Amino acid sequence: MYPTHPFIDPVAISLGPISIHWYGLMYLVGFAGFWWVGRIHARKPWSPLKPEQVGDALFYGVIGLILGGRIGYVLFYNFGAWMADPLLIVRVWEGGMSFHGGLIGVLLASWLYGRKLGARFFQVTDFIAPLVAIGLGTGRIGNWINGELWGKPTDLPWAMVFPAADMLPRHPSQLYQAALEGLALFVILWLFSRHRRPVGAVSGLFLISYGVFRFLVEFVREPDAHIGYIAFGWLTMGQVLTAPMVLAGAAIMFWAYRQPSHP
Repeated sequence: MYPTHPFIDPVAISLGPISIHWYGLMYLVGFAGFWWVGRIHARKPWSPLKPEQVGDALFYGVIGLILGGRIGYVLFYNFGAWMADPLLIVRVWEGGMSFHGGLIGVLLASWLYGRKLGARFFQVTDFIAPLVAIGLGTGRIGNWINGELWGKPTDLPWAMVFPAADMLPRHPSQLYQAALEGLALFVILWLFSRHRRPVGAVSGLFLISYGVFRFLVEFVREPDAHIGYIAFGWLTMGQVLTAPMVLAGAAIMFWAYRQPSHP
């Protein structure tokens, strides 16, 4: 007998006309973790940010994440619906965020904030890379609470039934991603960045690690129903978008270690 995903009202708190969703709360937990751990991270002698500047970096990152994540979702995963309904892109409350679009938005925000700070682009991205993993983990927990983005059917003992899909036991792929893209990624990057590394090395390791984790989980995650598989009966849009991250990360790490060890 497999456990059934509990029905959890997506609205955590209702205050009159204002509804606060669990998914939004998970984002807030991720932002709070970014700020709190970031202030500790900023005490390292080689940090490009001072502890009091972490809040500003978070503000830039949040704007880039929301804009990039929404635009990326529409372009990568729901382009046809957007062409039929252009206002879809502004109706964020209906759900739909793309990690890859959010990443592009955060990178642009990092570039802008780096210019303001007088820091190099990769100095800023090296700093925020471990902190981003916190939000990735809490976001996947939000997916699990919502009972969405479930995995493929399986008979493994830790399978779970997601009634929103059907009554088949499935991989709880949201929890896999929370463990890998959140916890494991944070631990890897945090330990790696405990010592001074060549500029760009932490960013490269982030791209490689996230890319490998996401590519693997896609094998047990149900593809988006309106997209399905891109090719070969197994290749998903997530894998198509993620594979270049691994290559880019490897190239950045190669470049980083060809440079002087210290900026």
